[in-house]
Amino acid sequence: MSVSDPVADMLTKIRNASMAKFEKVDITPSKLKLEIIKILKNEGYIKNFKKMTQEDQDVIRVFLKYDDRQQPVIHGIQKISTPGRRVYSGYRKMPRVLNGYGTVIVSTSSGVTTGRKAAEKRVGGELICSIW
Repeated sequence: MSVSDPVADMLTKIRNASMAKFEKVDITPSKLKLEIIKILKNEGYIKNFKKMTQEDQDVIRVFLKYDDRQQPVIHGIQKISTPGRRVYSGYRKMPRVLNGYGTVIVSTSSGVTTGRKAAEKRVGGELICSIW
Protein backbone atom coordinates (compact mmCIF):
# COMPACT_ATOMS: atom_id res chain seq x y z
CA MET A 1 0.00 0.00 0.00
CA SER A 2 1.43 3.35 -0.97
CA VAL A 3 1.31 6.27 1.42
CA SER A 4 0.49 9.66 -0.09
CA ASP A 5 1.99 11.65 2.82
CA PRO A 6 4.90 9.79 4.48
CA VAL A 7 5.60 12.59 6.99
CA ALA A 8 2.00 12.54 8.25
CA ASP A 9 2.28 8.75 8.53
CA MET A 10 5.45 9.13 10.64
CA LEU A 11 3.82 11.73 12.91
CA THR A 12 0.78 9.48 13.37
CA LYS A 13 2.99 6.53 14.31
CA ILE A 14 4.82 8.66 16.90
CA ARG A 15 1.55 10.08 18.30
CA ASN A 16 -0.11 6.64 18.57
CA ALA A 17 2.95 4.97 20.11
CA SER A 18 3.26 7.80 22.62
CA MET A 19 -0.41 7.56 23.65
CA ALA A 20 -0.09 3.76 23.95
CA LYS A 21 3.05 4.30 26.10
CA PHE A 22 5.33 2.24 23.85
CA GLU A 23 9.05 2.41 24.54
CA LYS A 24 10.02 2.68 20.87
CA VAL A 25 8.59 2.94 17.36
CA ASP A 26 10.13 2.00 13.98
CA ILE A 27 9.81 4.35 11.02
CA THR A 28 10.84 3.88 7.39
CA PRO A 29 13.65 6.34 6.68
CA SER A 30 13.95 9.35 4.41
CA LYS A 31 16.13 12.45 4.62
CA LEU A 32 13.20 14.69 5.60
CA LYS A 33 11.96 12.29 8.29
CA LEU A 34 15.48 12.00 9.72
CA GLU A 35 15.81 15.79 9.94
CA ILE A 36 12.44 16.06 11.69
CA ILE A 37 13.45 13.34 14.17
CA LYS A 38 16.75 15.15 14.86
CA ILE A 39 14.77 18.30 15.70
CA LEU A 40 12.46 16.30 18.01
CA LYS A 41 15.57 14.98 19.80
CA ASN A 42 17.20 18.42 20.09
CA GLU A 43 13.98 19.98 21.41
CA GLY A 44 13.62 17.22 24.05
CA TYR A 45 10.46 15.49 22.77
CA ILE A 46 12.11 12.07 22.30
CA LYS A 47 14.89 10.28 24.19
CA ASN A 48 16.95 9.15 21.24
CA PHE A 49 16.85 7.57 17.78
CA LYS A 50 18.95 5.05 15.94
CA LYS A 51 19.31 4.14 12.27
CA MET A 52 19.39 0.39 11.85
CA THR A 53 18.74 -2.47 9.44
CA GLN A 54 15.99 -4.90 10.36
CA GLU A 55 15.23 -7.91 8.15
CA ASP A 56 17.12 -6.40 5.16
CA GLN A 57 15.20 -3.13 5.47
CA ASP A 58 16.46 0.18 6.85
CA VAL A 59 14.45 1.68 9.72
CA ILE A 60 14.80 4.57 12.15
CA ARG A 61 14.06 3.41 15.69
CA VAL A 62 12.70 6.27 17.79
CA PHE A 63 12.83 5.92 21.58
CA LEU A 64 9.96 7.85 23.15
CA LYS A 65 10.28 10.00 26.25
CA TYR A 66 8.02 10.02 29.32
CA ASP A 67 8.04 12.15 32.49
CA ASP A 68 8.40 10.86 36.05
CA ARG A 69 4.65 10.04 36.23
CA GLN A 70 4.93 7.97 33.01
CA GLN A 71 2.98 10.58 31.02
CA PRO A 72 4.20 11.19 27.45
CA VAL A 73 6.31 14.29 26.86
CA ILE A 74 4.55 14.70 23.50
CA HIS A 75 1.08 16.04 24.32
CA GLY A 76 0.16 16.72 20.70
CA ILE A 77 1.67 16.57 17.25
CA GLN A 78 -0.12 17.94 14.20
CA LYS A 79 0.68 18.11 10.48
CA ILE A 80 0.21 21.61 9.04
CA SER A 81 1.08 21.31 5.33
CA THR A 82 -0.56 18.52 3.36
CA PRO A 83 -0.01 17.36 -0.23
CA GLY A 84 -3.28 19.05 -1.23
CA ARG A 85 -2.74 22.28 0.72
CA ARG A 86 0.75 23.62 1.26
CA VAL A 87 1.13 26.24 3.98
CA TYR A 88 3.99 28.75 3.85
CA SER A 89 5.05 31.48 6.24
CA GLY A 90 7.52 34.31 6.14
CA TYR A 91 9.87 34.85 9.06
CA ARG A 92 7.90 37.87 10.28
CA LYS A 93 4.67 35.87 10.64
CA MET A 94 6.12 32.58 11.89
CA PRO A 95 3.43 30.93 14.06
CA ARG A 96 4.03 30.21 17.73
CA VAL A 97 2.66 27.02 19.29
CA LEU A 98 1.09 27.44 22.74
CA ASN A 99 2.61 30.91 23.09
CA GLY A 100 6.16 29.58 22.70
CA TYR A 101 5.88 26.37 24.74
CA GLY A 102 5.50 24.22 21.62
CA THR A 103 7.59 23.98 18.47
CA VAL A 104 6.78 24.47 14.81
CA ILE A 105 9.02 22.65 12.29
CA VAL A 106 9.70 24.49 9.03
CA SER A 107 11.31 23.43 5.76
CA THR A 108 13.39 26.41 4.61
CA SER A 109 15.85 27.05 1.81
CA SER A 110 18.63 26.44 4.33
CA GLY A 111 17.21 23.11 5.53
CA VAL A 112 14.65 21.81 8.02
CA THR A 113 14.63 23.80 11.26
CA THR A 114 12.39 25.07 14.04
CA GLY A 115 10.27 28.16 13.57
CA ARG A 116 12.26 30.03 16.21
CA LYS A 117 15.58 29.40 14.46
CA ALA A 118 14.08 30.24 11.05
CA ALA A 119 12.87 33.59 12.39
CA GLU A 120 16.32 34.28 13.86
CA LYS A 121 17.94 33.50 10.48
CA ARG A 122 15.26 35.62 8.78
CA VAL A 123 14.09 32.87 6.43
CA GLY A 124 10.56 31.62 5.85
CA GLY A 125 9.38 28.35 4.40
CA GLU A 126 6.83 25.57 4.37
CA LEU A 127 5.30 24.75 7.76
CA ILE A 128 5.62 20.98 8.21
CA CYS A 129 4.16 20.31 11.65
CA SER A 130 3.66 21.63 15.15
CA ILE A 131 4.40 19.75 18.36
CA TRP A 132 3.64 20.50 21.99
